[in-house]
Amino acid sequence: MFTKYVFRGDGEPVQLSSSWEPLALTRGTPVVLPEDGPHAGRGVVERMRQIGVNITHAAEAVSARQVLAEEASALDIAPGAIVLTIERTYYADARPVETADIVIPVDRHQVVYGTSIWDKPQ
Repeated sequence: MFTKYVFRGDGEPVQLSSSWEPLALTRGTPVVLPEDGPHAGRGVVERMRQIGVNITHAAEAVSARQVLAEEASALDIAPGAIVLTIERTYYADARPVETADIVIPVDRHQVVYGTSIWDKPQ
């Protein structure tokens, strides 16, 4: 399933995302359409949990490049502007269950990351 998003803040476009989820996993389930149905808009972790798929981790590749013409138009930024790109893949163990290509204008926004540190009982 392929879905395109334009995220807005204060009415302005702030981020683009193109998302792919395997229909082999979601076809015939209530989560097949990410933005429709009983679990619409709840995010991939919660939606997958609804069909018995436990997301265990995510991986991201972060880079920067010049914006593409279609992206510049959607983000209302100048051609040639620099954007941050994030390729994020969510996994259930070794199986990828969603990949998203995210595009963020670097002159408007800062991306902040955090991690959880889990201390396993001994």
